[in-house]
Amino acid sequence: MIKINETFTRKADAPAKGNKLYRDGELTGFALRVTAAGSRSFVLNYTINKRERRMTIGNFPAWSAAAAKEEAKSLRRAIDQGIDPLEERIERREAPTVADLWSEYEKLHLPTLSPRSQTDQRGMWHNYILPDLGRVAVRELTSRQSDRLHAKISEATPTRANRVLEVLRRALNLSIRWGWIEKNPADGFRRNAEHSREKYLTKDEYDLVFDALERMPNQKAANAVRLLILTGARRGEILGLEWQDLDLELGIWNRPAHKSKDRKRKRVPLSNEALILLQAMHETAEGSYLFPTSTGSHLPDINRPWRWLRNEIGMPDLRVHDLRHSFASTLVSSGETLETIGKLLGHSQHQTTMRYAHLMDDPLRRAANSFATSSVNR
Repeated sequence: MIKINETFTRKADAPAKGNKLYRDGELTGFALRVTAAGSRSFVLNYTINKRERRMTIGNFPAWSAAAAKEEAKSLRRAIDQGIDPLEERIERREAPTVADLWSEYEKLHLPTLSPRSQTDQRGMWHNYILPDLGRVAVRELTSRQSDRLHAKISEATPTRANRVLEVLRRALNLSIRWGWIEKNPADGFRRNAEHSREKYLTKDEYDLVFDALERMPNQKAANAVRLLILTGARRGEILGLEWQDLDLELGIWNRPAHKSKDRKRKRVPLSNEALILLQAMHETAEGSYLFPTSTGSHLPDINRPWRWLRNEIGMPDLRVHDLRHSFASTLVSSGETLETIGKLLGHSQHQTTMRYAHLMDDPLRRAANSFATSSVNR
């Protein structure tokens, strides 16, 4: 009766060709496999669900005979409970990784987002998620690993860390839907505090901006800024605007779903000032885009003209998005409702417009004072 131990494992004869199994006399199914080249490994033969299986435990000497036998005993206990250890190993080896998750996310979910969001999220995956977690099996991903990723990004950009984890969490929710996992390891991560920095232009600052736009060397970019001011639209929405989206007779901007952030169609009335500008531009327009390039596409950005404008007016911290905030602020101050402002800005959710609710204080105070004054004077 063979007893597989360290001594036997070292001295077992190699066959002339192929491989030879030496079966242990103590533990059913446990064996030493020796090849003609002399390599030695420990295996376990077993039957489960009427299927004969052979599983390699490990190679000698990385695995000692004693350790291999203990592992074989543990595997036998699992088999007795109806678990197929070889099947589990295959599933682990073939289990989709976070890199596979990105591949599916890119094909199925990313196309539903706006072009700007697609670009932004690709950067999140390639710069943060994949370098740290790409090789990890989705089923093996832990909350601790996602928290570590969040902490690592937070050291440099706390707000960006929040956005990256939100994207990872969304992708993992999809993997639950696909049956890859049952619980989302990115759920409940502790978000970093975010302090919004919003700038609202005053009337004097608007005058400075419009005066500078008259002097701007790049008048194509100047018109883009003028439209940003007059519509409160996002930069990408203005730069990608096509003449076919505009009804200049009715004064309507028909925003198609694929050009909206929330992927919904919008019908936005234009102000008289915006229409006057658009009609003047239309008289000399060439191509389908309002702001075309020499290659026929649209301007990708206005970074250089914007830097010129900021320096010209002495406001180095002014952001393009501040024009959108200022548009909303001006409307609030004039007494417009948040619902109206939300529709003009293209918000799909009322909560998004509520960020401007605090600006309602002044018009409400004027209304309250008006009532108090009229009541007291009676």
